Amino acid sequence: MKWSDDGFNARRLRPRGPSCWHWRLLAAIAALFAAGGVLLSMAGAATLLGRPPALGPLNDSVGAAIVLLLFGLFLLWGGINVWRRCRRRLRRGHGDGLSLSPRLLKKRG
Repeated sequence: MKWSDDGFNARRLRPRGPSCWHWRLLAAIAALFAAGGVLLSMAGAATLLGRPPALGPLNDSVGAAIVLLLFGLFLLWGGINVWRRCRRRLRRGHGDGLSLSPRLLKKRG
């Protein structure tokens, strides 16, 4: 292997952009919302199926259980959508790198 004395640094070819910690934090919060939506949906469905209420007096009636189920499903849907957008934004980068088609980035199967 030939050693070069010209001070070549491969990291200068593609400089790193600013950190994306805020997208990671938002993705983590969205994942927590999705998990909470699953738990609320399960609690509402358990009450509708005749099991004892999982949240005590919060979902004693059928109407409250339906509201809890629908709110849990909405929270799950919103959490998944926000999480997917954050993941897409993290994978896209900052636009100063190479411009490749998304089709070319897929692994060959």
